[in-house]
Amino acid sequence: MISYLILFLSSFLAATVLPFYSEVVLFALIRQGEPAVVLIVIASVGNTLGAVVNWILGRYLLHYQDRRWFYFKADQVTRMQHWFQRYGVWSLLFAWLPLGGDALTFIAGIMKVRLGLFVILVGIGKSLRYIVVVYLAEMPILS
Repeated sequence: MISYLILFLSSFLAATVLPFYSEVVLFALIRQGEPAVVLIVIASVGNTLGAVVNWILGRYLLHYQDRRWFYFKADQVTRMQHWFQRYGVWSLLFAWLPLGGDALTFIAGIMKVRLGLFVILVGIGKSLRYIVVVYLAEMPILS
């Protein structure tokens, strides 16, 4: 049970602006023989909920962007908004990417993407990523 909690927390933290990697924990658990479907669900839910934190931050904290502690610079926010307007909400399917995925979920909050749509698109993308990790972890060549 504690290993599931560790997976959930690592997945949650990995989706925030904190530098964290949940794939290592998932890989280790799948190699220990834990049920793949359970691990995928736990990791996907944790990672999607972490992305919701970014959405909330984007939605409600943009008016603090001139503060020194604000994570993104004003020009970064502007560029991300233009990019998001160009590619639209479907780009949220790529929120799992290690570079730019966190920023994408933050910008979705700024752009006031409906939370339900956000959760569906981000959840699909993140679930597919974890399915690939499990598939790779179960490959005989890695045994």
